[in-house]
Amino acid sequence: MTAGTTFGDFEKIDIRVGIVLEALPFPEGKHSTHILMIDFGPELGAKKSLAKLAPNYTTGELVGRQVLCVVNFPTRQIGKHQSEVLTLGVPDERGNVVLLRPDHDVPLGGRLF
Repeated sequence: MTAGTTFGDFEKIDIRVGIVLEALPFPEGKHSTHILMIDFGPELGAKKSLAKLAPNYTTGELVGRQVLCVVNFPTRQIGKHQSEVLTLGVPDERGNVVLLRPDHDVPLGGRLF
C-alpha cells in the first residue's frame, strides 16, 4: 500500500478566486489556447495564466468570469510567456476543459478551503 496525500499536503496548495480581466487568443501555443490576466484582489493583484480553453470558451466569454487558480506554484515558461498561476478546470465528455468557478460571485482573493 502506498502512502496517500495528507490534509497537510492539501493545505500547502493555495487556491484562490479571481476574475478574468483580459483574455487574448494564443494560436501559436502548443498546449495553451488563451492568455488570461486574472485579478485576485489587493493582496495578490493581477496575474497571467496560459490555459487550454478552446473549443469550450471564446475570449469574449472569459472576461468578467470568476475562476479558481493555484497561485503558489512556480511560474512556467510557455513559449515567450510566463504563466504565473494555474487556472483550474475539469474535462468534459470530449476531454475539453470546463473551468472551475464559484456558484455565486465571491470576494476576489478568497481562498478555497
